[in-house]
Amino acid sequence: MAAPEKFPHTPVMLERIVDLFTPTLDGPGKVVVDATLGMGGHSAGLLERFPELTLVGLDRDTDALGIAGERLARFGDRVHLVHTVYDELPEALDGLGIDLVDGVLFDLGVSSLQLDRAERGFAYSQDAPLDMRMDRTQGITAAEVLAEYDERELRRIFQRYGEEKLAGRYAKAIVERRAERPFTMSGDLVQVLHDATPVAIQRQGHPAKRVFQALRIEVNTELSVLERAIPAALDRIRVGGRLVVESYQSLEDRIVKRALVERTTSSAPADLPVELPEHAPTFALVVKGAEQADEAERAANPRATPVRLRAAERIRK
Repeated sequence: MAAPEKFPHTPVMLERIVDLFTPTLDGPGKVVVDATLGMGGHSAGLLERFPELTLVGLDRDTDALGIAGERLARFGDRVHLVHTVYDELPEALDGLGIDLVDGVLFDLGVSSLQLDRAERGFAYSQDAPLDMRMDRTQGITAAEVLAEYDERELRRIFQRYGEEKLAGRYAKAIVERRAERPFTMSGDLVQVLHDATPVAIQRQGHPAKRVFQALRIEVNTELSVLERAIPAALDRIRVGGRLVVESYQSLEDRIVKRALVERTTSSAPADLPVELPEHAPTFALVVKGAEQADEAERAANPRATPVRLRAAERIRK
């Protein structure tokens, strides 16, 4: 495993995240979960800022865990790393004997490590084997999806997970091309998508972007995992603790927003004259709506450009 410094990585909105967690993580005995550990950039920032903090880092990517482990080794027994998908956060905490925590951070989407390592197959700009698994120890690859899904299924995932207007055209082109030989490399798929895209639309952006996003989400079941993970995380936050989530595309952000609306809205029937305590919201929004990175951060770190940050605090059991 290469050393962390060989993977330059600027955590998105780190200062803002530290600021949002300060009221709940500053002091002895505090525990935070970095549910999307990646290369440990956010985790290192939190551990440096809060010297008494214990951190639980989760990631399904064994490469990321190795790099983060080296980067965070200087914090000793304040760090506990777990190889798992983030919807299994409750099981990870149970395994460590931890009941409730003071904060949970999600930095969603594909990590810098996965994008920058060509051999992982996430980036349409680099020719590589069509893998796209965040956990390469299990699951179906993108190449297998392209080989085994019928035209209707391919069209569905391109529409649903990529919000791709040319989903039908691309699905048809892929099925026709694989009849000659299977897809194994990302460059081959990019060429088929390029050839199937009208010239006028090619000028609007790379034709492979949304298809690659859709394949990645399908391979890693990202949205269904996220739908389970946010409620699971909210359930393990103690009163006064906070959830902070960074999303990078609209499908993720909608899921996060929906989960937070459910917990920050009264469950009392509309015709009930007085709200009973059991109907009161359990969380309150800390950030109104979705917050974006400022111009300076977007200029310094282009990966911050699409981010949408949401945060909430538990106000009662």
